Amino acid sequence: MSLRHTLSVAALALACVSPALATQVAKDSLVREHTGNRISEHVPALAPALIERLERYQNTRGASLGGWTGEGCLLIATRFAETQQAHRVCEPMGMREQLTFHREPLNSLDAAPKPLDGFVFGKDVGGNEFWQLHWFDLATRETALLTDGKSRNQDARFSHDGKQLAYSSTARNGRDIDVWVMDLATRKTRAVVAEGGTWSASDFSPDGKQLLVIKYVSASETYPGLVDLETGKLQLFPVDGGKAAISDFRFSRDGQAVYYVSDEILDGKPQEFASLRRHEPASGKFEVLSAGIPWDVGNLSLAEDGRHLLFVSNEDGIGKLHVLSLPDHRELKLPALPIGVIGGAEFSPDGRRIAVSINTATSPSDIYVIELTTQRLVRWTRSEVGGLDAGRFVTPSLIRYPTFDRVDGRPRTIPAFYYRPAQVPAGTKLPVVIQIHGGPEAQSQPIFNANAQFLANELGVAMLVPNVRGSAGYGRTYLGLDNAEKREDSVKDIGALLDWIGAQPELDAQRVGVYGGSYGGYMVLASLMHYSDRIRAGVDVVGISDFSTFLSNTESYRRDLRRAEYGDERVPEMKAVFDRISPLRNARKIRAPLFVAQGRNDPRVPYTEAEQIVKAVRGNGVPVWFLMFDDEGHGFHKKANTDYFGAAMMTFWQQHLIGGK
Repeated sequence: MSLRHTLSVAALALACVSPALATQVAKDSLVREHTGNRISEHVPALAPALIERLERYQNTRGASLGGWTGEGCLLIATRFAETQQAHRVCEPMGMREQLTFHREPLNSLDAAPKPLDGFVFGKDVGGNEFWQLHWFDLATRETALLTDGKSRNQDARFSHDGKQLAYSSTARNGRDIDVWVMDLATRKTRAVVAEGGTWSASDFSPDGKQLLVIKYVSASETYPGLVDLETGKLQLFPVDGGKAAISDFRFSRDGQAVYYVSDEILDGKPQEFASLRRHEPASGKFEVLSAGIPWDVGNLSLAEDGRHLLFVSNEDGIGKLHVLSLPDHRELKLPALPIGVIGGAEFSPDGRRIAVSINTATSPSDIYVIELTTQRLVRWTRSEVGGLDAGRFVTPSLIRYPTFDRVDGRPRTIPAFYYRPAQVPAGTKLPVVIQIHGGPEAQSQPIFNANAQFLANELGVAMLVPNVRGSAGYGRTYLGLDNAEKREDSVKDIGALLDWIGAQPELDAQRVGVYGGSYGGYMVLASLMHYSDRIRAGVDVVGISDFSTFLSNTESYRRDLRRAEYGDERVPEMKAVFDRISPLRNARKIRAPLFVAQGRNDPRVPYTEAEQIVKAVRGNGVPVWFLMFDDEGHGFHKKANTDYFGAAMMTFWQQHLIGGK
């Protein structure tokens, strides 16, 4: 009998002995295995049949948009081997020419405008998120490091003539994220905003002498400004109502106006959703350009020829592209696009075409091109789905379930996407996995989800993907419903979903699992803390186990940003709330099997958050699996690691969720 088999048998046996004896057994049998870059505890040997069955789902891949090159080709990011790299596609359904070949994945990709012939990409080491910006020259195929090799650098933005590059960096003191500008001819850099806090560049003026910038405080609080690049003067713009979420600042091509997205008050009335707006500083003229759209908008882009702009509305999780002619702001008729999530959209250098990245529930991200004069839609990439029959993929339905509180006298409802296996025999009750997003200000959308497809098609498991309170996309009020001391109200939304599951005849309320990453990992632990009698098992990936230790140990450049969302642990009243809701301090309540996975280099949620909750929950005598990768950070990005974790997670579901009743 192998050592791995012995350990797995011991772990499974814990459920059959007393808590005190189980604790002693867990301590005696615990062996930490270190295989290459992988550390594991109590993870059993993975069945070859499962690995083979899962392999095709793990070989699906998508293509994200990096922009247009000067000659009219598309830059895309996709993975052919171990990591996501830069590729070029020069015609519809043409060859994807791989341009970069790094061990580490690229985290960003930005095409340069003419007359430059190349692009900037970001890359870190082992997931530590200290990204360095590099220049790739398409003519020579040479790569050059642009940043200092030590600080964190991101959000690159070119001037319209390609002579300058603005980006955000921690180079000044390692804590604040300033805006820097580089002269691309000399490679000389200077900090143009060093006010403290978190800043990013939005757009250069057409003449390259001014730069629009934004200070980010939280998802509901940002401050726009303008930097004179000759004098260094920073002018902050007034924010109507004093506090608002403002983004996507862009100059008009004549430099006389700015376009931006904002949820500032209008006519003295608070706004739930962010709308597209235009303002002329000289004349004071102001317009709201998306007033008829009762949803958030974003992804603003202007054509270089000044004839069109585009933006995307997020309508109940589905992206809708809008194109306006300039200067009359008349909406153009567009060809029908696949229904899904729009990940990016960019005008071609001549302004005649738009490249759009679209991800649907049954297809990974691919690039389509719209020809504006003919309104013709052309598909440029077709990403692989592992040789699977895409016709068998499950399309989720959008459901809304009632939760514990009320709005205008009626129960508040929570939106969720429901992946239901096809061909369910009559009388069958399906196990369920609840997947909870991170952020917490993120939003789950109906994108291609290989795990959901495998669970539905191969294991007969339903998946529910809720957008609990605090999620983006449903208005400013909804976004703030889980802030600070209201944190556990979002956990109650999971309790309400358990009630909904119990009322569905096709779902098995006795076999429910929870899965989530980052803040979603906290939600997994908190859900197990409150509902271990109703949840069969949980998988926590890079999750927060105690807000006080998390805020003390997260990287310094993130600390104040997270305090704005979660609360300040230095304030005694808030510290008391954290102590009360902490999964670590309530670990004795977690009585369901737990799988914790982590990246050793995670700068956001340090690996100590994982190790401390694993140790604490093991004291309850329940099976606890632990997995950590030495070459990953906040989530897993290398294919070998994601494949192993995926197979381990499916094994966990088979043992602790699907099998038995």
